[in-house]
Amino acid sequence: MVVSGRTRKKVQHKFKLRGFTFKVDAMEEVLAYLAHFPNDEDEALDLLIDEMYNKSLHSSILDREVIHDVVASLLEAHAAPDNSARSTSDHAVLRVIDVFHIHRFHYDGIKKVFYEYATSNISLHTGKLPIHGDAVDKAALYRDRYQLLFQRISRDKYFSRPVFATEMTESESCEITSIQSLIGCTGRRWIMGVISQLEEGQFYLEDLAAAVPIDLSNSISFMQLIYYYWLKVVNTCGFPPLEDREVSLKLLMGLDFFGGGVLSNEERSKLLEMEKAAVNHMLVILSDVWLDNEETMEKLAVVFDAYEGVEVVPYLFILMGNFCSRPCHFAFHSYSNLRMQFGKLGEMIASHPRLKEQSKFLLIPGPDDAGSSKVLPRCALPKYLTEEFQKHIPNAIFSSNPCRVKFYTQEIVFFRQDLLYRMRRASLIPPPTEETNDHFEHLVVTITHQSHLCPLPLTVQPIIWNYDHCLRLYPTPHMIVLADKSEQKSFKYTGITCVNPGSFSSDNSFAVYRPCTQEVELSALDG
Repeated sequence: MVVSGRTRKKVQHKFKLRGFTFKVDAMEEVLAYLAHFPNDEDEALDLLIDEMYNKSLHSSILDREVIHDVVASLLEAHAAPDNSARSTSDHAVLRVIDVFHIHRFHYDGIKKVFYEYATSNISLHTGKLPIHGDAVDKAALYRDRYQLLFQRISRDKYFSRPVFATEMTESESCEITSIQSLIGCTGRRWIMGVISQLEEGQFYLEDLAAAVPIDLSNSISFMQLIYYYWLKVVNTCGFPPLEDREVSLKLLMGLDFFGGGVLSNEERSKLLEMEKAAVNHMLVILSDVWLDNEETMEKLAVVFDAYEGVEVVPYLFILMGNFCSRPCHFAFHSYSNLRMQFGKLGEMIASHPRLKEQSKFLLIPGPDDAGSSKVLPRCALPKYLTEEFQKHIPNAIFSSNPCRVKFYTQEIVFFRQDLLYRMRRASLIPPPTEETNDHFEHLVVTITHQSHLCPLPLTVQPIIWNYDHCLRLYPTPHMIVLADKSEQKSFKYTGITCVNPGSFSSDNSFAVYRPCTQEVELSALDG
């Protein structure tokens, strides 16, 4: 078999972008696989890389045996009589990313670059970071959050030192200084840190080297950037400025922060054309689908009946928890009934042949669904509960909470958590109302500027230390779904589409998203 050097370089480059390297015999296995697709080589290679990425591996160094197993399954699927071009294109169109498979990156403040977390800390058995971290992992959580924001603000023209000397006075300068630099200084300073309560009744501002007590009684707005007097009184505080998505991507040099792989320019152009042409594709998003509630199931049947009859059925249904009207905690003893109710949901979908054959279904757990605890991120629904459902809908996708989806070129984050109420309770200073008094809009501004889905203290919302990076929003995605039991809302902020589909079981509300136009339709059933 004669293979050009260009093909070998392309294979190595694409696998390297996803964090893989080859042994010599593994490369030959890949090239033999590509020989089956002389006219669709790029698409076949992308499909192979996707399958490798989703496979639990002991190492990022691939040998022939690992490649052979995946290649054999792909060739078998390709040879099946019911295989069509649609299945291959669907794989490129939709990529669901379980956040427990996302790579973790650190920022080097000296070299000013990101680098991947040391593979020596990854379990050889699971290929993942350990769930139970050490004390050093908790410290790393805060350090990484801080450095992520600091590297972003250090590039902002308003908060960085001018390259050339100017006539700007000290009072006019907004350059960020460290907390240690306040020692012996008078006048005003801009500093950045995390607000914490190190002792009862006293707030502090901390950076990586020091902490200083602060008085928030006269401050304006809320959190993170501090306009500081030498008397230790905060005059103005606010969020780090938001960085444009394209600027962030250029600085990341091909690193895969979102998951699902980095697209080449050629791949992105091809998917963008497909995205613009898919004018009828839509995503239907429902939250709080209580399977143990008869009224909810009747309403869900109405929704499925309506979409079964449309000319083009929805491409993807996203069903988000809670899937039970009662919390599935230790006192919950009806797991067998809940398993049966998932089976009934599968039967309901299967009774709509067009939806079963042409639509996809993604199920994401809620905060009170079955799981080990309320810690974030949450694993996918237990297999015990979903087995009956999968007998009817074998291609259903069960993912983590939060969950990330690549749809064509768009990056979408789904998060089911009653976040608005908890953020309001934890607020230190009421948000300003000059521009808006809408609480959902304030929530969107908070999480996007903080680059984190849940910037609450760990005492309020526990987070697995080694997986805090799974909740980050950097670079900013195209869309964020903040499923909450509060009133449904839609808000577009600096090009980011944000939506709360509402609680389907409580007020009949749900949302429809059209990727082609990036428009959200807030919907509800009558009555």
